[in-house]
Amino acid sequence: MIYRRLIMRVNDRKEDEIRPLTIEPNFITHPEGSVLISLGDTKVICNATVEEKVPHFLKGEQSGWITAEYAMLPRATQSRNIREAARGRIGGRTYEIQRLIGRAMRSVTQLDRLGERTIWLDCDVIQADGGTRTAAITGSFVALIYALNGLVQEGTLTEIPVTSYLSAISVGIVDDVPILDLDSSEDFRADTDMNVAKNDMGEFIEIQATGENHPFSNAQLERLLALADTGIAQVIQKQEAALDGIFRKAINGGR
Repeated sequence: MIYRRLIMRVNDRKEDEIRPLTIEPNFITHPEGSVLISLGDTKVICNATVEEKVPHFLKGEQSGWITAEYAMLPRATQSRNIREAARGRIGGRTYEIQRLIGRAMRSVTQLDRLGERTIWLDCDVIQADGGTRTAAITGSFVALIYALNGLVQEGTLTEIPVTSYLSAISVGIVDDVPILDLDSSEDFRADTDMNVAKNDMGEFIEIQATGENHPFSNAQLERLLALADTGIAQVIQKQEAALDGIFRKAINGGR
């Protein structure tokens, strides 16, 4: 299938090009792991906290737990959002995203080697321009590794109980053209919107895909997944740089 070229993206990005990505470790002083991840104009603070207990359903099971909370600050967007705490409940979108982050982290962690402790991942969007959930996953992984490395350094764990890298990126179809890493203006216009989380062995962790305005074909799906692979590879390189040798485990031959 031949796709019509998208005439213009912000900063003249190509269809297969992600926005500028930076991951700044140790952004907040107090958490066991902390990063500021910036993906274009999207900025998310990801903090990892170690708690020496597990939820009641895991007591005595010799297993740890990883869970997440996600929030968007009132002026992360162009207009002020009401804090969900002020409403007295979290919204469906927030609940969905924080469950996604927790599931993704648990999928690459050997919980039975974590001990009876919980890692809390707090993801706070301080500026939103599309891709906040994928940025939160990518940043949370780095924060998680820093927190676990602290447990290794103090002798609580013998090694980081994580099996692979994990990152995420968005793809979509805008004006009939499959593109990588949608900003908010592109996400608003997208006919198809997809978020892809994968490990560094090429295995899927999660795919969320929706035909917003009309269905999409197998050929379009294949193109979107290929674009996602391009983006995931670039994101993992940034994660590796941010971790600076702390984490090198990978089943696909090791590093």
